[in-house]
Amino acid sequence: MTACNGKVAIVAGGGGIGGATAHRLAASGVAVVIGDRDGAHAEAVASTIVAQGGRAFGQACDISDEADVNALVDAAVSRYGGLDMMHVNAADLQVIFQDSNAVDVDLEVFDRTLAVNLRGHLLCTRAAIPRMLERGGGAIVYTSSSAAFIGEAERPCYAMAKAGIHALMRHVASRWGKAGIRANVVAPGLVLTENNLKTMPEEFKVLALKNTRSTRIGKPEDIAAMACLLLSEDGTWINGQVVSVDGGATMR
Repeated sequence: MTACNGKVAIVAGGGGIGGATAHRLAASGVAVVIGDRDGAHAEAVASTIVAQGGRAFGQACDISDEADVNALVDAAVSRYGGLDMMHVNAADLQVIFQDSNAVDVDLEVFDRTLAVNLRGHLLCTRAAIPRMLERGGGAIVYTSSSAAFIGEAERPCYAMAKAGIHALMRHVASRWGKAGIRANVVAPGLVLTENNLKTMPEEFKVLALKNTRSTRIGKPEDIAAMACLLLSEDGTWINGQVVSVDGGATMR
């Protein structure tokens, strides 16, 4: 990623992929604001970045709450003077275990899934775009999933939310592209975050690796590398795209 001194980014969802993105952005000179439902975690990620010589701060933010999202964007502008980039990475990955099938799923599971995994992305978008326009443009990257297009026999609510993110991204690229705002999606395959390493059964990891065309399962840094490319000047000719980063598990 090219140097981005003077740029300001928000990472909404600071665990795993989001934390890796925040570190990579900060290393390139970006001032980073980390928002996470777990405010202590957001602050811990920011503290690590600051200890390494970067600029960052963290605060609690539930992206399903409009007031929280607006406060996060306002804090970035107040502290650093504007907003140039946003990585919308937050998701509720606990409710996914109750996401069964279209006939049996509890509608409360559907509502919660969309509240975070789709409505929250819209809230981040509508808070960020006016601030980016004040700076002459900017870039948004959303974290999606291969679930949006592979057609699984379970998890319909999660898949619908992720497919909706693709539609939102294309809308943003179409509506504000000429105003200098780019929007893209990174669609990860299985990524071994810290939580996954602790809780995921070994046999599941073996199966996941078998379904790739790679020698290993993904790491948060793999997704962060693509997210940062799309956010940076290196990605200025990329707009309205879904980029799969999954070790070749999907080929389109």
